[in-house]
Amino acid sequence: MTLNSIGLDTQQAKELANDLNHLLANFQIYYQNLRGIHWNIKGKRFFDLHVKFEELYTDANVKVDEIAERILTLGVTPLHTFEDYMATAQVPVGKAISQDEKAVKLIVDSLKELLKIERGILDKSGDANDEGTNAMMSDFITEQEKTVWMMKAWLGETV
Repeated sequence: MTLNSIGLDTQQAKELANDLNHLLANFQIYYQNLRGIHWNIKGKRFFDLHVKFEELYTDANVKVDEIAERILTLGVTPLHTFEDYMATAQVPVGKAISQDEKAVKLIVDSLKELLKIERGILDKSGDANDEGTNAMMSDFITEQEKTVWMMKAWLGETV
């Protein structure tokens, strides 16, 4: 086993970085979806949702940077083109969504996909003794589960 400069198995670190690149691509689509619904939301709930969507896209933008920097820390180049993001991502793309419930459902559906990816990375990072990636995924999961709960409550649904 060969260790990298931060003490992780080189092959496991590379595999985790590849998984993080997959997450990065999905987060970029999620971020762009949030920008779109922030710009295009209409109706009586505009003021509340416009602010909420801005809060969410600001948070997603921070997470995109954290993911990319973790990929670099693991010794791999982060994906950085929309071509790569579109070829890699599975988060649904929201186009011209202006209706409040459709926008919130897009967020819930996107977070469901992100949570699946993050849980897979969490399992692998635990096995690789990669506490940096592990802690990041744990924090992301905790925050996103709460957001799903809140969005589902807003929709009048249960988790």
